[in-house]
Amino acid sequence: MLFAKTPEFIKKIFPSLIWDIPNKNKEIYLSFDDSPTPEFTHWILDLLSNLNIKATFFCVGESSEKYPEIIAAIIKDGHQIGNHTHTHINACYTSTKSYLDEIEKCSKVLPKTNLFRPPYGKMYPWQISEISEKFKIVMWDVLSNDFKKNISSHQIKTNVLNNVKKGSIIVFHDNKNSEEILKENLQEILLKLKEKGFVFSLIS
Repeated sequence: MLFAKTPEFIKKIFPSLIWDIPNKNKEIYLSFDDSPTPEFTHWILDLLSNLNIKATFFCVGESSEKYPEIIAAIIKDGHQIGNHTHTHINACYTSTKSYLDEIEKCSKVLPKTNLFRPPYGKMYPWQISEISEKFKIVMWDVLSNDFKKNISSHQIKTNVLNNVKKGSIIVFHDNKNSEEILKENLQEILLKLKEKGFVFSLIS
C-alpha cells in the first residue's frame, strides 16, 4: 500500500533515509520522478518557470541518454537532478551488485549529483547501506499518487494539500501515467500551496 502521507513508524524504521527536511520557514521540497519525457518535462518546466518554483527531478538514465537536451533544460532553469537508476529497476527483485551497477550507469549519463531515489521506493537494508556511501537517499513525506489509474482530481488535491507540512518532500511523476491528471491539477495545487505560505526550496 502506498500512503499519501508517509507514516512516522516507517521513517523510524529507516532513519538514515531523507523523508522530510524540518525547518522553521515553511520550506517544502517539490520533486518529480521518472524524468525526462519528450513533451511533458517541458510542460512542467514552463509551469515551474511561470510560478517561480524550483524542483528536483529524479531522472532515469536510459531516458536521459535519449533526451540530453531536456536534462540540459532542467539544469539551465535552476532545478536539481537526482539519480533514479538507469532502467527504473525494482531493487527488491535485483541483486545488490546489479542494482549498484544500475545506479552507476545512470550516474555516467547525468550531471554530477549526490541525490538518489529508488524506483517504487523499495530497497533492502543492505542495499541502503551500500548506496548511502555515495548518495543521499531521498524518499518523501507526501506522495501524490498521480500515477494511479483513474485517480480523481479531488483525490490528488486531497493527497497533497491535506498532508503537506513545513519540511515536506512531495512526489509527483513525470511520465505518461501522470501526464493527464497533472496537466489538469498541478498548477492549482502549487498555487494553493503558495497561498498557504509555503516556500519551495531545493534539497540539500
